[in-house]
Amino acid sequence: MKRASALLTWWYLVVGGICTVVAISAPQAGVREALYLFACIQIGPVLFFACRRNGVSTEVAGFLVAVGLLYAGAQLVSGDEPTYTNPLAVALGLAGTGCIIFGLVALLRRRGVTPTEGLLGDGLIVGLGAWVISWAALVQPIVDETGTTAWSTVLYGMYQPTASVVLFLVVVVLLDQRNRPASMWLLASALTFNLLGDLLYALIDAGHMPASAERVALPMYIAAFFCAGAAFLHPSITQVMRPQLPSRRPVMGRLIVTTSSLVFPVIVLAGTSANDTTDKIVRSISAVVLAAVVTARVAQAVRANNVAQAELLHGAQTDPLTGLPNRSVLLQQINDLMRGSWNPDTHPTLFFVDLDRFKNINDSLGHAAGDEVLMMVAQRLTNAVPDGAMVARLSGDEYVVLDPAAKSQGASMALAERLLAVFREPLALSQGDVFVTASIGVAAISPTSSTSPEDLVRHADTAMYRAKDAGRNCMAVYDESMHERVAHRLAVETALYRALDRRELRLFHQPILDLHTGEVEGFEALMRWQQADGTIVSPAEFIPIAEDTGTIVPIGSWALLEALTQLRRWIDDGVCSPSATMSVNVSPRQLGDTNFPAIVSEALTRSGVSPQLLWLEVTESVMISEPELALATLRRLRSLGVRVALDDFGTGYSSLSLLQKFPLQRIKIDRAFVHGVADNPNDRSLVRTIVAMGRSLGLDMVAEGVESVHQLQVLSDLGCGKAQGFLISHPVPADAMRSTVAALERLGQFPGLRPNVSAPVN
Repeated sequence: MKRASALLTWWYLVVGGICTVVAISAPQAGVREALYLFACIQIGPVLFFACRRNGVSTEVAGFLVAVGLLYAGAQLVSGDEPTYTNPLAVALGLAGTGCIIFGLVALLRRRGVTPTEGLLGDGLIVGLGAWVISWAALVQPIVDETGTTAWSTVLYGMYQPTASVVLFLVVVVLLDQRNRPASMWLLASALTFNLLGDLLYALIDAGHMPASAERVALPMYIAAFFCAGAAFLHPSITQVMRPQLPSRRPVMGRLIVTTSSLVFPVIVLAGTSANDTTDKIVRSISAVVLAAVVTARVAQAVRANNVAQAELLHGAQTDPLTGLPNRSVLLQQINDLMRGSWNPDTHPTLFFVDLDRFKNINDSLGHAAGDEVLMMVAQRLTNAVPDGAMVARLSGDEYVVLDPAAKSQGASMALAERLLAVFREPLALSQGDVFVTASIGVAAISPTSSTSPEDLVRHADTAMYRAKDAGRNCMAVYDESMHERVAHRLAVETALYRALDRRELRLFHQPILDLHTGEVEGFEALMRWQQADGTIVSPAEFIPIAEDTGTIVPIGSWALLEALTQLRRWIDDGVCSPSATMSVNVSPRQLGDTNFPAIVSEALTRSGVSPQLLWLEVTESVMISEPELALATLRRLRSLGVRVALDDFGTGYSSLSLLQKFPLQRIKIDRAFVHGVADNPNDRSLVRTIVAMGRSLGLDMVAEGVESVHQLQVLSDLGCGKAQGFLISHPVPADAMRSTVAALERLGQFPGLRPNVSAPVN
């Protein structure tokens, strides 16, 4: 349909071009007037058809038809006489031009360019400048010739000023957008042809051109009518009428047009002399009014520039959502406080406030609700702080309170408690009430400290994270030990990124013993990290860091392949039986990786190990935090033939629903229960219950942390089939496993086992 409309538009333009050429070529005035009348008549139905076809409101078409009728009326009323001799013709012509100006302003408003004081002022300057030229070049010659200064002649002189305003607005429309559709150019062409017609008639009336030039002037109006009709026939007219955000403001175009409107009148006034007293008065008044308008426009531009700068400064220093000061203002306030005169009776303090689990609100209720929470929290914090204190929002859900006038450390703690208290009442959102808690870090500001404002904010931030580690919804006060811990963690985190490439990570293995046969049933792979300088980093330290940073994913993939490759090597070398298994711990991050099943499959293929020999050990937290994702991943792993074990059973959220819902084949009883199984009746009862439950579900049972023969015997009596621990063997490197397995085989059945058959490995 759009292609057909575009084709129709170009054919319509061809017809208009033919009519224009015929009108210019025709020697008889009657032919030109007939073609002009045809152009006036056809524009009405064409516009209504175009608006209906392209979805433009009929009010717009009616408005344009009214403009055409006004111009046609002016032409018909004036007849063969000069337009300036007929006041009605002058009024109709000015009314038509005024309607065009009104329409262009409405178009600019619709497209998002509000006609501000600046736009109106520029238009007034253009009109006044054109009036000066029009008076000197067109109106004054007519006055001299006719000897009259009738109002019709003066009003006639307004044709060119109003036409110049139209030209100015056309320039603004064209320069307003980078994307200028065909309809916009056609509308500009229609207005240009109309202005050319007015200018030619004015030059003829003023005697600057012969009367024969009318054969060119009248066809200009014909071309204008056809260009206007083509603009609305073209499908791109909807883009012209549609509100848009301008990509650039037409500053340069407006500047050129406005400057020209000042320069040319000055040249005209300087290059021509007044003919009589009336001419002097008109020139003087016009120059004074133009100067006044220019002065007012300059003053308005300066005022607008000051307002814009103030808004930019306010935007640069204010959080756009909450209206609170931002980081830059906060740092400047801290810097001024530290560099200014210090009151020894005050203890300035920073409070770093971070909302707990704010991401859950965004994920569950949406970002609009999250923004509501942030604004309400900002208001509550502002109401809670004393006079003179500042509340700033740094980013996300992070706020900082600066209290420069705290009287003591106790007063600072009281304010921290008051800040925590603002979260005890629910937040009334549009979607319902929600409860939000916060963790607060407190850092004191010392007059003798050389710490920068950024460091002080970081200290409060560090204390806030200590509060989160302590369970959230509490506060923590910064001390130097916190910085040392943070620096150490950062050093470990940085070194961990390179540990895999530097081959600093190694796998140790702990045998798992079958209590019925006394044979080594399998092994658990345990990761160890020994840095290049010999420093050994505990797994309890670097594994959580690897989880937080995501490096556990590549490290876990390496450990999986390394453990399976080592099992294949042991089986091939006769170190263990062909049915021996390998247990590998899997982190929540790994289970959350959609590629993890593919990684497991590739490791099995590359190592040549059968899938049923691989046990993947997961913790209960995986099933609680992301149950659907964990269930889907575990099912995909089970489809590979891999078996899944629940590690550290009994220490988390253990429930029968987990055992029933998830595809588990083994339970590993945590060492916390095994430790007291020999001496504590309660622990023994718990282990008996766990074993009975596991056996009833058909699950394999492994006890962890066995350290005494008595524990081993009790576990065997309770029906636990497998065990691992220091009694059987410490975790050992791969090259020590042959001797370890051989020593275990020499010991025979478990009643005769001796503790520590392998040398402890730290």
